[in-house]
Amino acid sequence: MTPESVLAFGRQAMEMLILACLPALVAALVVGLAVSLFQAVTQINEATLSFLPKLLAVLAALAVAGPWMTSLLVDWIRRVLTAIPQAVG
Repeated sequence: MTPESVLAFGRQAMEMLILACLPALVAALVVGLAVSLFQAVTQINEATLSFLPKLLAVLAALAVAGPWMTSLLVDWIRRVLTAIPQAVG
């Protein structure tokens, strides 16, 4: 196994990590920004106010994007496992 192939596997793993986390992170970011804007407008200074909306948004994003994320990760793992014999020998 060459150093280039190890780096390629690592790069692909990082890309899959980013793609798999993106829906949940974007949902939390958008809801957090909306709640922060709401808090700034109404001058409500409560740190725990944004927790429940963020949690619900992340759960909704995982429910909607979960099948896509699962298929993405399963396809990547399948490619990695089928490439092991070629990488070793």
